[in-house]
Amino acid sequence: MDYTPNIENAVAAIRVSSAKQGTDGDSPEAQKEQIERFAATHNIHIKKFFVFMESASKEQQPMQEAVDYCKNSKNDIQLFVIKSIDRFTRGGSYSYDHLKMQLERYGVKLVDIYGVISSQKINTLEHLGVSFDWSVYSPTKKAEILEAERAKDEMRDIMSRMIGAEIRYARMGYWVREAPIGYILEKIETPNGKRCILKPHTIESTWIIKMFELRSRGNIDDYQIVDELNKLGFKTHIDYVRDPKDRTKIIRELGGNPLNVKGFRRYIENPIYAGVNTEKWNNGIAVKCKFPGLVSIDMFNNANKGKRFISEENGEIKIYKKAPPEYLLKKGVRNPDFPYRKIVMCPQCERPLIGSATKGRWGKYYSAYHCDKRGHYFRVRKEEFNKTVERFIKTVDIAPGYSDALVSAVKAEWEKRESEIKKDVINYDAKIAELKTQVKMTVDKIRMLTSEVAIKYLEEDIERIEQQIAELKIEKEKVNLDKPIDMNIVMDYIKYFLDNKEYLLLHHKDPVLRANAFSILFDEAPTYDEINYGTPNLAQFIKLNEVFVSNKGKLAAEPGFEPR
Repeated sequence: MDYTPNIENAVAAIRVSSAKQGTDGDSPEAQKEQIERFAATHNIHIKKFFVFMESASKEQQPMQEAVDYCKNSKNDIQLFVIKSIDRFTRGGSYSYDHLKMQLERYGVKLVDIYGVISSQKINTLEHLGVSFDWSVYSPTKKAEILEAERAKDEMRDIMSRMIGAEIRYARMGYWVREAPIGYILEKIETPNGKRCILKPHTIESTWIIKMFELRSRGNIDDYQIVDELNKLGFKTHIDYVRDPKDRTKIIRELGGNPLNVKGFRRYIENPIYAGVNTEKWNNGIAVKCKFPGLVSIDMFNNANKGKRFISEENGEIKIYKKAPPEYLLKKGVRNPDFPYRKIVMCPQCERPLIGSATKGRWGKYYSAYHCDKRGHYFRVRKEEFNKTVERFIKTVDIAPGYSDALVSAVKAEWEKRESEIKKDVINYDAKIAELKTQVKMTVDKIRMLTSEVAIKYLEEDIERIEQQIAELKIEKEKVNLDKPIDMNIVMDYIKYFLDNKEYLLLHHKDPVLRANAFSILFDEAPTYDEINYGTPNLAQFIKLNEVFVSNKGKLAAEPGFEPR
């Protein structure tokens, strides 16, 4: 009579720590091939394969799903096959014992292809014909526990070497993470071996530089800057969300969105764009990177307007975070009735004056600039305050030689912005070319597909990309159709206003703009007594901007009043 050995049903579990290891290292295909060869030689029928692409060192073990499958008697499973114990778990002896005991409770044997795990049981009281729970043991149990602990130790050693090296290199100024928008990663030869640095991305870097330049100028608000960047085709990085049970499968895409104000401010405050790294592994210490930033430290500081400031002294980098003074925060609406509030300071506490109208006994309102609720009282009638400001403005002239210097500076700035416009046109062309390439690649994909659903989604992608191309072409045409400014006319206007500064400072129809123009006269906000020349021996301390100089014929001030 022929003897046919019993065929046992089995579950095979395959695990790799990451999607990268799944393709570059101990791949699922390689493990599956080894397990299938083992099953064929041991008369085992693999009923189901489980593939996990995640770490097995965490508390929630990925193998639990396969173990739960074995617990169901309807599945008729006798064996649980793995390549090795470190592929089963890296949680140490506790996790290994916990998972194996669950299998044994349901009559399922754990088997590895290396033969470390044995299903043999020895009863130390077998010669007496009795057995207890404590008398029955597995002779390979110690070896299994040691292997489970070795797997855990190996994981700790690998992570210690990798993370430790990354921390050390980050503190040396190299880059150890994913490249932020505006940069690409590049490996270069260094005295410390091959290390990663950041290099400007061909297109994205122009977006970052543009946002810093526009913010530094200060002539448009953040919302307008965001609109300008989106016209240039700004899109956030695309991140892929993977199936937690199968890391090779992509569930959905995140990102690819236009810029918003919140994101814009996050980019502006990130010192990596000035070549300074402040990541958590540096323990709060700012590190000068081994690669240049997209913008200079000065431009970074100008763009952040004091809310974040990078200082470089004797090769040491420091970053200061300073909240703006309360009086500089924009509260409420413009108040044309008191335009000089928060521009001129109180002479006693040197805090900004405020303005209000008080109702008198007979119902009449009396307007005044004042400082109160600070332990002292100061008040000046609005009419008197305005006369003091007017009298001061008439004493200030443009410093000799600065008119020509200002004209030259304006011309240089105009030429710089003309150059930037040309760059914008080039960026439009580059973005359009990139989108056309995406359309071509998508069309090539459609030719290879047979699924109508997949084809439909790809056709929708093509329509969306074509719409983006059309919008970019419209924006490009707007730039090309804009007639260049006649610089001669611009220069004439500049010279006129320099010669007739009182028009802007005293006669402009918008009182708030008049007050803003008045504030430009100073390096530091003056107190009321400093602009009121009825107060003796104080005028000499006014900190005028170096562009302006006092008219000594009209101003009773001591020598030394000119700018430094």
